[in-house]
Amino acid sequence: MTHTLFEKHRARLDAALNAIHTRGYWAAYNEMPSPKVYGENAPADGKTAFEAQLGQQFHLQQPGVTRWQGGEKSPYGIDLNVQYEVCDIDALISAGQAAMPQWQAVGVEGRTGLCIEMLDRLNQQSFELGHAVMMTTGQGWMMAFQAGAPHAQDRGLEAVTYAYREQSFVPEQAIWEKPQGKNPALVLKKHFEIVGRGVAVVVGCATFPTWNTYPGLFAALATGNAVIVKPHENAILPVAITVRTLRAVLADNGIDPNLVTLCVPDKRETTQALVTHPAVKSVDFTGGNGFGQWLMDHCRQAQVYAELAGVNTIVIDSTDAYKPMLRNLAFTLALYSGQMCTTSQALFVPAGGIDTEDGPKSYDQVCTDLARAIEGFLAKPEVAFAVLGAVQSPDTLARIALADSGQLGRVVLASKKLDNPEFPKAEVRTPVLLACDAADEAAYMEERFGPITFVVKTADTASAMALSERVISIHGALTAGVYSTRPEVIEAMTAATWRSKVALSINLTGGVFVNQSAAFSDYHGTGGNPAANASYCDSAFVANRFRVVQRRCHV
Repeated sequence: MTHTLFEKHRARLDAALNAIHTRGYWAAYNEMPSPKVYGENAPADGKTAFEAQLGQQFHLQQPGVTRWQGGEKSPYGIDLNVQYEVCDIDALISAGQAAMPQWQAVGVEGRTGLCIEMLDRLNQQSFELGHAVMMTTGQGWMMAFQAGAPHAQDRGLEAVTYAYREQSFVPEQAIWEKPQGKNPALVLKKHFEIVGRGVAVVVGCATFPTWNTYPGLFAALATGNAVIVKPHENAILPVAITVRTLRAVLADNGIDPNLVTLCVPDKRETTQALVTHPAVKSVDFTGGNGFGQWLMDHCRQAQVYAELAGVNTIVIDSTDAYKPMLRNLAFTLALYSGQMCTTSQALFVPAGGIDTEDGPKSYDQVCTDLARAIEGFLAKPEVAFAVLGAVQSPDTLARIALADSGQLGRVVLASKKLDNPEFPKAEVRTPVLLACDAADEAAYMEERFGPITFVVKTADTASAMALSERVISIHGALTAGVYSTRPEVIEAMTAATWRSKVALSINLTGGVFVNQSAAFSDYHGTGGNPAANASYCDSAFVANRFRVVQRRCHV
């Protein structure tokens, strides 16, 4: 059955292998929530499936259940009240270890086929997942559907594809023959067994519970490991749906479903005990620096793949498309209320202003025009609610209030609270734009997660580029941008991003934005600066998750 699945999905795997080699546009799963793509009944069925889980116990039939726990609070103010199994972590680990020998015996092709079958099954649930992501994270519907379902599934397939490629480089067996001159050759038969490193733990985040979880989840699975997924306490449902689906695919194909389990911990100490357990050999984490650094310091028995906080920057030197640049920046800063690890926070603008096709623009004019662009973009309520979504965390609301107070810089554009008639309890906030000097490092040189952006006045463009490089080298970043009509500036900025090891977007004015990342083409993170020690997805992200154990004998 498992090798039948490999053949069933072989064409898609081959296309994915070609995509990671050529890095052009390719997507396995359609990003449009269209009934023509997913079926006429898919939108209604997905919403119904989501709503049917509210106020209910979410049964996974996992080992070691001790009690039930819920507590998710929707940023849109709806009542979720879903209860999940709380399981003894030793029971989950033991069950995962017991399932691994059978998973190893399935082989590389068998695991690959099953993983793609899992992703296909998840794709069929995209509307259900989209609603679950939207209502737990505060994302707008279109983003929740796209990032929470097909884009996440593409990232999962990307990890499976890299895992297959790296494992397929290892032959199953070989005849080793060493000539001995006039004496008979030495002949050995050698077998090479790919073995998972051990139980993997994937720690999810509150804002992108599937997009940031699927790469590590499927990289660990495809390389032969059992996986325990520990979701953020306020974004459990999308992950629980995922785990339930994976367990069903495993069971349908005669594989122990306890290979994949959900861990809903009752306290932080439980999570710490889980990730430091001797049997846990890899940990994937997306979140803040505090716990991320704790993981790297304390999980000595495991390989830790961590995406942490950063300060994303843009240098604005000059442009020949001033209004399109402002529109692009307005969307970038407003999307999901800036609650993205890729959203730009510090825009560096020379004190002398910038050159444009409409003549020079002063620093103050750039600040004012950007504020107007944001206001204009969000002027229609239907656009504002779709793009902004809702603020996920009370901590983000507190940061917005601090920025609005003027303590971090001159307020160019204050944040406004919008009332969403569809969700009266939703916390909707527009971006706040602050002006400050380069010397005000305490304000902009730390991540201010949320819709908070600084327009930083620098001495000149060279100073702006140097400051951008220093910020990224010290504090990390996942994205950087530059706007310039001068080739020498673009070349210098490119060299600076090579040194600080961050992805660079140049003169974006159209329908692509610095905070978007396309699977199979864009590397999300480089692993080379403090914001992340790994990349979605490259060979390094998968190759250290398995080991090759050989045996040999005389022929």
